[in-house]
Amino acid sequence: MLDTLMNLVRQSSGDAVINNPEIPNEQNNVALEAIQNGIFGGLQQQAQGGNLGGLMGMVMGQGSGQQTQVVQGVEQNVQQNLMQRLGISPQVATSIAAVVVPMVLNKLMNKAQDPNDPSVSQNDILGAATGKQGVDWMGAASSAMADGRLDMGDLMRVAGGMMGGGSSSGNSQQSGGGLGGMLGGLFGGK
Repeated sequence: MLDTLMNLVRQSSGDAVINNPEIPNEQNNVALEAIQNGIFGGLQQQAQGGNLGGLMGMVMGQGSGQQTQVVQGVEQNVQQNLMQRLGISPQVATSIAAVVVPMVLNKLMNKAQDPNDPSVSQNDILGAATGKQGVDWMGAASSAMADGRLDMGDLMRVAGGMMGGGSSSGNSQQSGGGLGGMLGGLFGGK
């Protein structure tokens, strides 16, 4: 998946990175790596920080409100990576992330949803983001659809079950109605 992600970053970063006067040409590869690492790390943060349902919805092409939350979280991670790795201003990092991240994520999700494109699957993305490789995320999501369509309640049940949770009692102030608290405990957070 990382190779596919890097290829998409390279394809999508022309004017934002390669032709950007704020980034010296000798730093272009560093910038591309920072973007790739920022996107991957941002997806992991979404999955492990309480927005796994939103990420699942995005991977499956559902839930536009949750997708916006995922994209914004990933953009922030990319901004931080660019500022740390290149020492560029927050404004430049923000403008790069705002252009590149939505484009890359859109292409990545389209590839994952395309059954004729073997380069990356929905399960690959969710497995890499959660650290749970080899899980049939899409099979579990399909079986969770009680009413024939997938909604956020279904996604939350799948996400909770796949990440080792049961009920979502307890901390319900996190995004995802308790799943955030459950996942936080699972991954050593609050």
